[in-house]
Amino acid sequence: MMVPAPPPRRVEILGFPDAQLLDVAGPTQVFATANDLAVAAGTAPPYALAVVAAVPPVRTTAGLSLSAEPLPPPDQPLDTLILSGGTGVRRACADAALVAWVAARAGAARRVASVCSGAFLLAQAGLLDGRRAVTHWQRCAEFAARFPKVRLDPDPIFIRDGAVWTSAGITAGIDLALALVEEDLGRKAALAVARQLVVFLKRPGGQAQFSATLSLQEGAVPEDGARFDRLHAWIAENLRGDLSLPALAEQAAMSARSFSRHYRQATGRTPARAVEQIRVEAARRMLEQGASVAQTAARCGFGAEDTMRRSFLRQIGASPQGYRERF
Repeated sequence: MMVPAPPPRRVEILGFPDAQLLDVAGPTQVFATANDLAVAAGTAPPYALAVVAAVPPVRTTAGLSLSAEPLPPPDQPLDTLILSGGTGVRRACADAALVAWVAARAGAARRVASVCSGAFLLAQAGLLDGRRAVTHWQRCAEFAARFPKVRLDPDPIFIRDGAVWTSAGITAGIDLALALVEEDLGRKAALAVARQLVVFLKRPGGQAQFSATLSLQEGAVPEDGARFDRLHAWIAENLRGDLSLPALAEQAAMSARSFSRHYRQATGRTPARAVEQIRVEAARRMLEQGASVAQTAARCGFGAEDTMRRSFLRQIGASPQGYRERF
């Protein structure tokens, strides 16, 4: 006797005027691809997707309009509610009826999530009080000031606190959706979706929102940071080589004294600290992909495991072994 397939999980993604297009489209495509792969394998689609809005259609910040279903009754059962972000989230937070709907709709859902600045709408509905959360790095200060009851962590790609998930800036919504698929269907299915979407790496939630080289470029004088972009790329390609101050200065075609002064002025960091950041970022990627601590220390130019351990504790507050076990 054949066991009937379980009903598809209903996933609703809330849009509003001036929502960020990718906040809606990214997670939608992850779930849609999971459906496509299931059908190709001869099984029923695991998800029933709907973009919903108070007044459909909704025009996104990219200028494209999205068709959407009207807001369903708040007590209608659903599996997952996802709130998009975008510049329109401020007006959405000021819409008392929409905020009340979000609060009630979340009560009917098994889990609720936000993408990027959609965390503002979650917080406005009181769903993040006392919880850890993340939002786009550029809006963290504003978020912390507006919602002091939320335990904001500005660094991770996404955070899960019980049945509530929040994600960082824009493309992190894809990482979040892949994590939701993994929770539902298993790691193998989530990796299959990631491969189909040609996502370079299914990033764990604890990974930083932006890369070491980007943070260096956005340093003390951002308009000057780009002058060292080629140097940063060279460092990343030569982690096992001589990355001393004289070697870096030679690569930048500057005297050591002049290089040290201009580099710190542009990035807000010493060259030695920048090298450490880039090495730690490369080491994190290796550990996430299963390399041993010893292999990672050697290939990333730390020389000794203890040196890498001290760098990890300085940069991310965890040992390499602890980081590897976590991810």
